[in-house]
Amino acid sequence: MVSLKINGTPVEVEEGTSILDAARKINIKIPTLCYNPDLPPWASCGICIVRTAGPGSPRMARACTTPVDNNMDIITHDPEIIAVRRTVVELILSNHPNDCLQCPRNGSCELQTLAAEFGIREVPFRKVLNALPVDDSNPAIILNPEKCIRCGRCVKVCQEVQNVWALEFLGRGIKGRIASAADAPLGESPCIKCGQCAAHCPVGAIYERDDTVKVWAALQNPDIHPVVQIAPAVRVALAEEFGLPPGTVFTKKIYAALRRLGFKTVFDTNFSADLTIMEEGTELVKRLTEKGSDIPLITSCCPAWVDYMEKYYNDMIPNFSTAKSPQQMMGAMIKAYWAEKAGLDPGKVYSVSVMPCTAKKWETKRNDDMKSAGYNYDVDIAITTRELARMIKQAGIEILKLAEEDADNPMGPYTGAGTIFGVTGGVMEAAVRSAYFLVTKKELSDVNFKPVRGLEGVKEAEVDFNNGTKIRIAVAHQMGNIEAVLNRIRDARAAGKEPPYHFVEVMACRGGCIGGGGQPYGCTDEIRRQRTAGVYADDEKSSYRCSHQNPFIQQVYKEFLGEPNGHKAHKLLHTKYEERPLYLK
Repeated sequence: MVSLKINGTPVEVEEGTSILDAARKINIKIPTLCYNPDLPPWASCGICIVRTAGPGSPRMARACTTPVDNNMDIITHDPEIIAVRRTVVELILSNHPNDCLQCPRNGSCELQTLAAEFGIREVPFRKVLNALPVDDSNPAIILNPEKCIRCGRCVKVCQEVQNVWALEFLGRGIKGRIASAADAPLGESPCIKCGQCAAHCPVGAIYERDDTVKVWAALQNPDIHPVVQIAPAVRVALAEEFGLPPGTVFTKKIYAALRRLGFKTVFDTNFSADLTIMEEGTELVKRLTEKGSDIPLITSCCPAWVDYMEKYYNDMIPNFSTAKSPQQMMGAMIKAYWAEKAGLDPGKVYSVSVMPCTAKKWETKRNDDMKSAGYNYDVDIAITTRELARMIKQAGIEILKLAEEDADNPMGPYTGAGTIFGVTGGVMEAAVRSAYFLVTKKELSDVNFKPVRGLEGVKEAEVDFNNGTKIRIAVAHQMGNIEAVLNRIRDARAAGKEPPYHFVEVMACRGGCIGGGGQPYGCTDEIRRQRTAGVYADDEKSSYRCSHQNPFIQQVYKEFLGEPNGHKAHKLLHTKYEERPLYLK
């Protein structure tokens, strides 16, 4: 432990703690801009400077990267420090556009907040802009380099956290700018559309493609029947946009708000998550019992991971589950099954999904398998949690005051297994719950499979089905953690050895979908834990905890699909993969 003083207050912290974290321990806020708790600090902006040798000392350091030392006497705020910080903000503003009212981050911009806190009304420096064009070549992410403040967050998260390397800095000094790798258009780069760059950008330099105008047009078209689905992770994050704590579950108020927006039918992606488990669980059992099958089976619910795999690990395509994601299964079932059941023309059904993920925008048109129902794309538009929040606010809906409503049958009711799809380990846990039943024809006495829970980057466990069947599993989240798991599989294959795992779950974003690139801004591990707790609370209060127990899932198979992995199920609910180049031409 290290003892020191901050603004005259004694504090004791662990050796190696940064000044920034030590100050926060005693509720002193040092302003930051380039710093983000998800990323290694690198002192780019200089706003967090402090004195390190008491009042009046000329010795200053950047709090985010400077570790505390015994007997330090730190001053975090005095007139000179505040003046320096103000000048730093003014310099950044001199190289930043003034179009805040048109910016997608207006009201949630960290630079805007700092300018307001420092009371900046005029900038004493000459305005210098580089007139850089907006890059809208990517189906999910928009890049506006003119707004870049060169904090480096997007580059660090793309390179060091996600291991994708789609973004980099080009140029030097005032001509420095953020750009996609090799200065190619972002849509032609290695980008996997995960949106973590947008989630970590403090300003409006990178943001999700806004598709709300298209949704509003559909809602106002009297010839269209708009249908919507909401993903598992949306229900534990949307409340943050309306002032409630992270992890607040108000699913039935979301259903009510969606109807007031104009959606005529409201379904829940949790239902199709149950459907995914039936298909993927059956696929796992087949691969485990049929000789010559490709093991391990690797999950395919995360579209950013699918894109990554097709680009970086396409030799593992045979190991990928052919099951579509819950979003795409729901889209296919809406137009192929529900429209007929409801007596509607599928061609006039407009299918919208609300997702925590920017890559879902790309997934809707990933290949022709996403047209399996035969009526344009199965999901017409995917919007993020942030986009839905904006729509609710635009419509003047006071969501917190709405009475609760239920989703529509038959594709609204879900099990706890469906809802835990929103967290890392959730797909694996849901699959284990039903795979155990499919193998043994018995229900688990305890459905809580805790070895796959938590924020550890890679989790490994063994499942004993008590009939001689044991399967080794791995769960990886945050793309940079996945390479080690996949390389273990590759190495075993090259050596002619048995694979180290039978079943592998992968999610691109830290924490899983609850930390997706389309979720409310400002996500930290503490917020991830709160959202995760909300998901598991929703699971525990469910009448049914296992996907195969959902009576409406049973009804769908009986009335329409036949059996899991059957002919009709394969046509509508499964897909294929192909090798993709890192750079499109």
